[in-house]
Amino acid sequence: MSVNLPKQVTIIEVGPRDGLQNEKSIIPTEAKIDFIKKLKMAGIQEMELTSFVSPKWVPQMKDAEEIITSCLDGTRNIVLAPNQKGIERLYGTNCKAVAVFVGVSESFNKKNINKTTSESMEELKPLIGEIKEKGYFVRACISTSFYCPYEGKIDEEDVLRLCSTFVQYGVDELSVADTIGKANPKEVFSLFSILKKELPHTMLTAHFHDTRGMALANVFAALQAGIDRFDTSAGGLGGCPFAPGATGNVATEDVVYMIEKMGISTGLDLSKLVEAVDVIKPHLSHPIESKFYRLQRQNKNILTENSTSYP
Repeated sequence: MSVNLPKQVTIIEVGPRDGLQNEKSIIPTEAKIDFIKKLKMAGIQEMELTSFVSPKWVPQMKDAEEIITSCLDGTRNIVLAPNQKGIERLYGTNCKAVAVFVGVSESFNKKNINKTTSESMEELKPLIGEIKEKGYFVRACISTSFYCPYEGKIDEEDVLRLCSTFVQYGVDELSVADTIGKANPKEVFSLFSILKKELPHTMLTAHFHDTRGMALANVFAALQAGIDRFDTSAGGLGGCPFAPGATGNVATEDVVYMIEKMGISTGLDLSKLVEAVDVIKPHLSHPIESKFYRLQRQNKNILTENSTSYP
C-alpha cells in the first residue's frame, strides 16, 4: 500500500488555553505558567497560551495578562481574542499572534457567542484587516467543521465557503476542528483533501477531539490528505462548554508517539511532555485521558515498586 505522508509535522499545543478553559476549579496562575514552560522545554514552538474572553463567562482565563507577561519568548505564542474587546486587550501586550474563532454551524455560533456565523464574520472582517496591518499572525479557528451538537452533519461546501472567506480576509492559518469528536477518517480525508486543493497556499491545521476514540485515526487520515499541522493538548485536556458531550482534545503525547513511530519528525521530547502533564495533573478535576501518559506513569510505578522490593 502506498501512503503519502509528510516527513515532518508541526504540533500546535492548545492545552493551556483550549485544554484548561473548561476546568471547574480555578487553577493557580503559577501552575499554568509552570505547565507552559515545561511544554516549551519539550520543544513546543507554537502554543495557545490563553484567551482574552470575559472572566464572567470563562473565569479560568482571568489571569491572561499575567500568563502572557510571564511566558512570551521567541516561539509563536497565540492568544485567543474573539472580538473587539479582546483585540484591545491584546494591543496592551507584547504578544504578536492572535486567534479568532467562528462556528460553521449557525446554532453553535449562537450558543457560543450569541451571534450568527454571518454576523461574526461581519464583525471580524475589519478587525482582521486592522491586526494584519499591525503585523500580527492571525489564526482562524473553524469550529463544528464536521458535526454540530444541534444541527448534525455539516456540509463540506459550507466549511469551504467559510474557510475561503477567512483567506480573503487575510488570515495566516486555518485550524479546522472536529469540535464534538464525531468525524470519521473517511470524512476527515475528504474535507481536508478539498481544502488542500481549493486553498493550496493557506496554512491548514487539523484539530480533533477524542470523544468517540477516533482522534488518532483521524490524525492519520489528515496526514494522508497532506496535512502536516495538528492542534493537540498535553494530557488530552479539553472540552467545550457549548458542545454537550464533547471530551478532551487528542493528547499531544499520543499523537507524537504515533507520528514518531511512523518515521515522521515532530522535534518534541516525549519524556518532557509527560513531565509537563505531571505539573498540571494535581490541579485537574478529572483523570488524565492520554494513553501514553498513563502507560508511562504505570510503568514507572512498577519499576519503582520492583526496585524497592528487590534492591
